[in-house]
Amino acid sequence: MADLKEILHAQLRVQRTALRHKLDGISERQARLPRTRTTTNLLGLLKHVACCEAGYFGEVFDRPSGIPMPWEAPGASMADDLDLFATEDETMSDVLTFADACFAHADSTIEELPIDAPGTVPWWRPGSREVVLGQIISHMALDEARHAGHADILREQLDGTVGLRLPGDNLPDLDDAAWARRHASLQRIADGCPDD
Repeated sequence: MADLKEILHAQLRVQRTALRHKLDGISERQARLPRTRTTTNLLGLLKHVACCEAGYFGEVFDRPSGIPMPWEAPGASMADDLDLFATEDETMSDVLTFADACFAHADSTIEELPIDAPGTVPWWRPGSREVVLGQIISHMALDEARHAGHADILREQLDGTVGLRLPGDNLPDLDDAAWARRHASLQRIADGCPDD
């Protein structure tokens, strides 16, 4: 039976893979399109998660990745939120390469340290900064699951593609007419409820 660290690490990898698959088969433009009022976009979600892994599995455990972070560029700052989108100078390929490097560094930290290895998260509030590796793997897997859910919705809005990894692999096998009936039924139920 796999140990707890292996189980947590596998779950983290599942979330990374889900996020990456949401970029499969779409154009550079589609990957960058801001899909919400707050500019959430598919490529930015992956870039953000990669930055988080570099920090949580690097600085927190005194294992700096050496990978330049977006906010370290000349003239940039954390307030620019450069981890949430690809800049004009970055291609989708650049972001994928960056993510691969961040994930490889995170994997190295996870593989080389014991699950109870101590770390310090300097950006957390005092009193909660002292952590162990297992806690951070869990924290990141949960955070990435949340972002993978965002990506699911953005991709479905973009071109109708749904599913955890491959199109439809974790959804009922319904045709367009059945989905339309289900949608109409839920719309009717919602319309019968008060707005207050």
